Amino acid sequence: MRILIVRHAEPDYVHDCLTEKGRREADLLGQRLAAIPAKAYYVSPLGRAQETAAYTLKRVNRQAVTLPWLAEFRGRVPVPGTDRGRIPWDYRTAQWAGREQLMDRENWQQDALVRGGTVADIWQETKDGVDALLMEHGYRRDGCVYRCENNTDDTLVLFCHYGIGMAVLSWLTNMPPVPMWQNFLFLTSSVTTVITQERIKGEIEFRCLCAGDVSHLLAAGEPLSLAGLFPETYNGVESTAPALWPGQPWPQAIR
Repeated sequence: MRILIVRHAEPDYVHDCLTEKGRREADLLGQRLAAIPAKAYYVSPLGRAQETAAYTLKRVNRQAVTLPWLAEFRGRVPVPGTDRGRIPWDYRTAQWAGREQLMDRENWQQDALVRGGTVADIWQETKDGVDALLMEHGYRRDGCVYRCENNTDDTLVLFCHYGIGMAVLSWLTNMPPVPMWQNFLFLTSSVTTVITQERIKGEIEFRCLCAGDVSHLLAAGEPLSLAGLFPETYNGVESTAPALWPGQPWPQAIR
Protein backbone atom coordinates (compact mmCIF):
# COMPACT_ATOMS: atom_id res chain seq x y z
CA MET A 1 0.00 0.00 0.00
CA ARG A 2 1.00 3.56 -0.61
CA ILE A 3 -0.23 6.57 1.33
CA LEU A 4 0.15 10.01 -0.21
CA ILE A 5 0.12 12.80 2.38
CA VAL A 6 -0.69 15.98 0.45
CA ARG A 7 -0.40 19.43 1.98
CA HIS A 8 -2.91 22.01 0.77
CA ALA A 9 -1.76 24.57 -1.80
CA GLU A 10 -0.67 28.09 -0.81
CA PRO A 11 -3.30 29.33 1.66
CA ASP A 12 -5.10 32.49 2.55
CA TYR A 13 -5.37 31.62 6.24
CA VAL A 14 -7.61 34.56 7.07
CA HIS A 15 -10.35 33.32 4.75
CA ASP A 16 -9.39 29.61 4.93
CA CYS A 17 -9.08 29.30 1.17
CA LEU A 18 -6.35 29.37 -1.48
CA THR A 19 -4.49 32.36 -2.86
CA GLU A 20 -4.32 32.94 -6.60
CA LYS A 21 -0.93 31.22 -6.57
CA GLY A 22 -2.43 28.44 -4.48
CA ARG A 23 -5.02 27.78 -7.16
CA ARG A 24 -2.27 27.46 -9.76
CA GLU A 25 -0.47 25.03 -7.45
CA ALA A 26 -3.64 22.99 -6.89
CA ASP A 27 -4.28 22.76 -10.62
CA LEU A 28 -0.75 21.46 -11.27
CA LEU A 29 -1.11 19.08 -8.33
CA GLY A 30 -4.39 17.82 -9.78
CA GLN A 31 -2.71 17.07 -13.10
CA ARG A 32 -0.10 15.03 -11.25
CA LEU A 33 -2.44 13.10 -8.96
CA ALA A 34 -4.99 12.37 -11.70
CA ALA A 35 -2.36 10.15 -13.31
CA ILE A 36 -2.06 8.02 -10.14
CA PRO A 37 -4.79 5.39 -9.70
CA ALA A 38 -6.10 5.75 -6.15
CA LYS A 39 -8.37 3.45 -4.21
CA ALA A 40 -9.69 6.25 -2.00
CA TYR A 41 -9.35 9.95 -1.27
CA TYR A 42 -9.61 11.57 2.16
CA VAL A 43 -9.65 15.25 3.02
CA SER A 44 -9.52 17.62 5.97
CA PRO A 45 -12.73 19.57 6.67
CA LEU A 46 -10.91 22.91 6.41
CA GLY A 47 -11.54 25.07 3.36
CA ARG A 48 -7.97 25.30 2.08
CA ALA A 49 -7.66 21.50 1.98
CA GLN A 50 -11.12 21.02 0.48
CA GLU A 51 -10.36 23.54 -2.27
CA THR A 52 -7.00 21.89 -3.00
CA ALA A 53 -8.59 18.45 -3.24
CA ALA A 54 -11.34 19.71 -5.56
CA TYR A 55 -8.89 20.18 -8.45
CA THR A 56 -7.87 16.52 -8.32
CA LEU A 57 -11.33 15.15 -7.64
CA LYS A 58 -12.83 17.00 -10.58
CA ARG A 59 -10.22 15.52 -12.93
CA VAL A 60 -10.82 11.95 -11.79
CA ASN A 61 -14.58 12.37 -11.26
CA ARG A 62 -14.34 11.06 -7.72
CA GLN A 63 -15.39 12.16 -4.25
CA ALA A 64 -13.35 12.29 -1.07
CA VAL A 65 -14.31 11.27 2.45
CA THR A 66 -13.98 14.18 4.88
CA LEU A 67 -12.24 13.13 8.10
CA PRO A 68 -12.50 15.62 11.01
CA TRP A 69 -9.22 14.43 12.56
CA LEU A 70 -7.34 15.41 9.37
CA ALA A 71 -7.93 19.08 10.22
CA GLU A 72 -4.68 20.86 11.08
CA PHE A 73 -3.16 19.51 14.33
CA ARG A 74 -5.21 21.36 16.94
CA GLY A 75 -3.22 20.50 20.05
CA ARG A 76 -2.03 23.60 21.90
CA VAL A 77 0.51 24.20 24.66
CA PRO A 78 -0.55 26.60 27.44
CA VAL A 79 1.15 29.99 27.43
CA PRO A 80 1.66 31.12 31.07
CA GLY A 81 -0.15 34.32 31.98
CA THR A 82 -2.52 34.15 29.00
CA ASP A 83 -5.72 32.36 28.07
CA ARG A 84 -4.35 31.18 24.74
CA GLY A 85 -2.12 28.35 23.61
CA ARG A 86 0.66 27.90 21.10
CA ILE A 87 1.32 25.20 18.52
CA PRO A 88 3.82 22.49 19.56
CA TRP A 89 6.22 23.36 16.73
CA ASP A 90 8.18 26.42 15.55
CA TYR A 91 10.29 26.38 18.72
CA ARG A 92 13.81 27.66 18.28
CA THR A 93 16.41 24.88 18.27
CA ALA A 94 17.95 26.04 21.56
CA GLN A 95 14.56 25.56 23.23
CA TRP A 96 13.94 21.92 22.31
CA ALA A 97 17.21 20.25 21.24
CA GLY A 98 18.77 18.04 23.91
CA ARG A 99 15.51 17.36 25.73
CA GLU A 100 15.63 13.57 25.89
CA GLN A 101 11.95 13.02 26.59
CA LEU A 102 11.00 14.75 23.34
CA MET A 103 12.86 11.91 21.58
CA ASP A 104 10.68 9.29 23.32
CA ARG A 105 8.09 8.17 20.77
CA GLU A 106 5.75 6.94 23.50
CA ASN A 107 5.97 9.72 26.09
CA TRP A 108 7.21 12.84 24.24
CA GLN A 109 4.00 14.70 25.10
CA GLN A 110 4.89 14.53 28.80
CA ASP A 111 7.92 16.82 28.38
CA ALA A 112 7.39 20.21 30.05
CA LEU A 113 7.86 22.02 26.73
CA VAL A 114 4.65 20.52 25.31
CA ARG A 115 2.88 19.20 28.40
CA GLY A 116 -0.58 20.39 29.35
CA GLY A 117 -3.21 21.94 27.16
CA THR A 118 -4.63 19.72 24.45
CA VAL A 119 -1.51 18.31 22.77
CA ALA A 120 -1.80 14.81 24.30
CA ASP A 121 -5.51 14.59 23.47
CA ILE A 122 -5.07 15.59 19.83
CA TRP A 123 -2.07 13.28 19.48
CA GLN A 124 -4.26 10.42 20.70
CA GLU A 125 -7.00 11.48 18.28
CA THR A 126 -4.45 11.46 15.45
CA LYS A 127 -3.17 7.97 16.28
CA ASP A 128 -6.71 6.64 16.61
CA GLY A 129 -7.71 8.28 13.33
CA VAL A 130 -4.80 6.81 11.38
CA ASP A 131 -5.33 3.35 12.82
CA ALA A 132 -9.10 3.40 12.24
CA LEU A 133 -8.55 4.43 8.62
CA LEU A 134 -6.02 1.67 8.03
CA MET A 135 -8.26 -0.84 9.75
CA GLU A 136 -10.91 -0.10 7.12
CA HIS A 137 -8.40 -1.30 4.54
CA GLY A 138 -7.37 -4.40 6.47
CA TYR A 139 -4.32 -3.15 8.42
CA ARG A 140 -4.34 -3.61 12.21
CA ARG A 141 -1.82 -1.86 14.45
CA ASP A 142 0.21 -4.24 16.60
CA GLY A 143 2.87 -2.39 18.58
CA CYS A 144 5.31 -0.86 16.09
CA VAL A 145 3.97 -2.70 13.03
CA TYR A 146 0.67 -3.43 11.32
CA ARG A 147 -0.82 -6.85 10.59
CA CYS A 148 -2.51 -7.52 7.28
CA GLU A 149 -3.55 -10.78 5.65
CA ASN A 150 -3.70 -9.30 2.17
CA ASN A 151 -1.31 -6.41 1.70
CA THR A 152 -1.90 -4.71 -1.66
CA ASP A 153 -0.38 -1.98 -3.81
CA ASP A 154 -3.47 0.25 -3.42
CA THR A 155 -2.95 4.00 -3.02
CA LEU A 156 -4.71 6.22 -0.48
CA VAL A 157 -4.55 10.00 -0.87
CA LEU A 158 -4.86 12.30 2.18
CA PHE A 159 -5.35 16.03 1.54
CA CYS A 160 -4.46 17.80 4.75
CA HIS A 161 -2.00 20.23 6.38
CA TYR A 162 1.60 20.52 7.50
CA GLY A 163 1.23 19.84 11.22
CA ILE A 164 -1.20 16.94 10.97
CA GLY A 165 0.61 15.53 7.93
CA MET A 166 3.86 15.40 9.86
CA ALA A 167 2.05 13.83 12.83
CA VAL A 168 0.62 11.11 10.57
CA LEU A 169 4.06 10.45 9.12
CA SER A 170 5.63 10.23 12.58
CA TRP A 171 3.04 7.70 13.77
CA LEU A 172 3.39 5.52 10.68
CA THR A 173 7.20 5.50 10.96
CA ASN A 174 7.41 5.20 14.77
CA MET A 175 9.23 8.47 15.35
CA PRO A 176 8.35 11.25 17.80
CA PRO A 177 6.76 14.23 16.00
CA VAL A 178 8.55 17.07 17.82
CA PRO A 179 11.95 16.88 16.04
CA MET A 180 10.13 16.32 12.75
CA TRP A 181 7.89 19.35 13.29
CA GLN A 182 10.90 21.53 14.12
CA ASN A 183 13.33 20.42 11.39
CA PHE A 184 11.23 19.55 8.35
CA LEU A 185 8.63 21.37 6.29
CA PHE A 186 6.14 20.12 3.72
CA LEU A 187 5.85 23.00 1.24
CA THR A 188 2.42 23.92 -0.07
CA SER A 189 0.89 21.38 -2.49
CA SER A 190 3.72 18.94 -1.75
CA VAL A 191 3.29 15.17 -1.86
CA THR A 192 4.83 12.84 0.72
CA THR A 193 4.80 9.16 -0.22
CA VAL A 194 4.76 6.43 2.42
CA ILE A 195 4.96 2.82 1.26
CA THR A 196 4.56 -0.53 2.98
CA GLN A 197 7.34 -3.08 3.37
CA GLU A 198 6.38 -6.71 4.00
CA ARG A 199 9.56 -8.60 4.82
CA ILE A 200 7.66 -11.14 6.92
CA LYS A 201 4.35 -12.38 5.57
CA GLY A 202 1.53 -10.39 7.16
CA GLU A 203 3.86 -8.03 9.07
CA ILE A 204 3.70 -4.54 7.63
CA GLU A 205 6.17 -1.70 8.11
CA PHE A 206 5.76 1.78 6.68
CA ARG A 207 8.68 3.63 5.13
CA CYS A 208 8.83 7.17 3.77
CA LEU A 209 9.77 6.94 0.11
CA CYS A 210 9.72 10.67 -0.63
CA ALA A 211 8.96 13.66 1.62
CA GLY A 212 7.54 16.98 0.50
CA ASP A 213 7.91 16.42 -3.24
CA VAL A 214 7.02 19.45 -5.38
CA SER A 215 8.26 18.22 -8.75
CA HIS A 216 4.91 19.12 -10.33
CA LEU A 217 5.61 22.78 -9.52
CA LEU A 218 9.23 22.70 -10.62
CA ALA A 219 8.40 21.02 -13.94
CA ALA A 220 5.88 23.76 -14.71
CA GLY A 221 8.19 26.59 -13.66
CA GLU A 222 5.91 27.53 -10.76
CA PRO A 223 7.90 29.14 -7.91
CA LEU A 224 7.80 27.41 -4.53
CA SER A 225 5.92 29.29 -1.82
CA LEU A 226 7.76 30.45 1.30
CA ALA A 227 4.61 30.10 3.43
CA GLY A 228 5.58 28.23 6.61
CA LEU A 229 9.27 29.18 6.55
CA PHE A 230 11.05 31.66 8.77
CA PRO A 231 13.25 34.28 7.03
CA GLU A 232 16.37 32.82 5.44
CA THR A 233 18.38 35.80 6.66
CA TYR A 234 17.63 37.95 9.68
CA ASN A 235 15.12 40.75 9.04
CA GLY A 236 13.88 41.47 12.54
CA VAL A 237 10.55 39.68 12.13
CA GLU A 238 10.19 36.16 13.56
CA SER A 239 7.27 35.01 11.45
CA THR A 240 6.46 32.27 8.95
CA ALA A 241 4.17 34.68 7.07
CA PRO A 242 6.28 36.36 4.36
CA ALA A 243 3.63 39.04 4.02
CA LEU A 244 4.82 40.38 7.37
CA TRP A 245 8.49 40.55 6.40
CA PRO A 246 9.64 44.17 5.97
CA GLY A 247 10.68 45.47 2.57
CA GLN A 248 9.69 42.32 0.69
CA PRO A 249 6.67 42.19 -1.63
CA TRP A 250 4.11 39.44 -1.26
CA PRO A 251 4.09 36.75 -2.51
CA GLN A 252 7.68 35.72 -1.94
CA ALA A 253 8.77 32.47 -3.50
CA ILE A 254 11.74 30.23 -4.18
CA ARG A 255 12.64 29.93 -7.85
